[in-house]
Amino acid sequence: MRALQIQTALTEHVEAVAVHLRAEVAAGAEVPFELESQRTRRGSGAASLYCYRALTGEFIAERQSQLERLPSYGPAASLLEGFDGLDRYLANVSAEPARADARSRVRAAMLALLREVFEEQTDFELNAERLRVALGRLERSALAGAGQTTLVATLHGLTISSSELALTSGLTIAQPEVLEGLPEGALVAGPDEAREHLIVALTAGEDDPREAIARGREILKDLLRALRLFGDGRVTLGALAWARVAGGRWRPVALGAGGRPHGMLVVTAEQEDELRAFCNLVSRRAPYGNELAWALRRFELGCERGSSFEALTDHLLALRVLLEPDGPASGLLPGRLAALCATPEHRVELTERTIAALALERDVMMGAAAAHTNRSKSVQQGLAQDMADHLRALLRDVICGHLDANLVGLADELLLAPPHDAPATHDAPDAHQADVTAFEQASVEELLGDPGQAQEILDVFI
Repeated sequence: MRALQIQTALTEHVEAVAVHLRAEVAAGAEVPFELESQRTRRGSGAASLYCYRALTGEFIAERQSQLERLPSYGPAASLLEGFDGLDRYLANVSAEPARADARSRVRAAMLALLREVFEEQTDFELNAERLRVALGRLERSALAGAGQTTLVATLHGLTISSSELALTSGLTIAQPEVLEGLPEGALVAGPDEAREHLIVALTAGEDDPREAIARGREILKDLLRALRLFGDGRVTLGALAWARVAGGRWRPVALGAGGRPHGMLVVTAEQEDELRAFCNLVSRRAPYGNELAWALRRFELGCERGSSFEALTDHLLALRVLLEPDGPASGLLPGRLAALCATPEHRVELTERTIAALALERDVMMGAAAAHTNRSKSVQQGLAQDMADHLRALLRDVICGHLDANLVGLADELLLAPPHDAPATHDAPDAHQADVTAFEQASVEELLGDPGQAQEILDVFI
């Protein structure tokens, strides 16, 4: 009975609004227009279409105070204030915050209803079907319970073998063609995004849709962190997600994600269970408020940089906080990293590469990363990628419990341990490795400022 009363009161008010707005237009008021560009689904390279769009919503909003003085507004507003699905309706139409006072929430809901009924109209002739659909959306908000807020986002730099991969109850990665009713924006890649992408779909369980969307954004961030730790940091989310409540309209939600994917991380069918368990573990054991959390954040920032050179400082800063609390002047980072990430017979090699990466960082900051002879871009990128890979491995192993969080103590213990039966010399490098070694030696000498001390600093870590 109450639902019927609300529908009747709102119908009478909308009819009165239509009469009032028609009189405004007849008296000379004009609905403003804007020129709108529409991109086709072929991608950013296709031609854009242009059309004029009536700004009916703005026209109505400018006259909202007049419309609230109509005799029909009071009864409709009074019933709407006690409507059980008001907050869910406001979230669905992206109106004012649900925590505003009752009068503001009613005003926002009434304006949203009028915008939908008269969308892009200039004559304000009441369309019975439009009114029915708008009132139906409002009514469904009262019937919507927990678990009916849906959030979808695009995922780039990842390929799965299956058509869809359920990670947890309510969280799924899927091919776009598998899911029905997706928003148009989730099907078309943005100008800075790869055309081939996956969809992450999340069904949130909170009764308050705004809390559900906020929680959903955090879950997507957790997922992205886990994917970057699982693979090699190439994965990224699109800048926008889309949310809807109780099957209503999709509305955009800013994620704040950034970066572009580099290459592709492939998850085979055999790896799906491993990925599920890993995502669950990272979500439960992600660090907060300590050095490991800070290093993890620097790792994520590095993943969002435009190039491996830009990410190098982020990753070296993270390694320094984990392995060199004594400060850069101690020069202990290369040896400690080698102790943790290389077998004894390869520690010298990794120590050299780390020192070369430190020299490369200095060159990047000075704008001279590619200005020296014998420094090919592929070798430089390889050094930067090495630092990212070793940082990711350390973070992953600590979070998963394979390594103690006291990485400094563990590294020093390994360095002081008596050597095992490791070979005293390395095998002769091939031609490509000889070029890399020559580059690394040059970088070490430049970093030290004295070529004669290059071997001396390496001896500290051997």
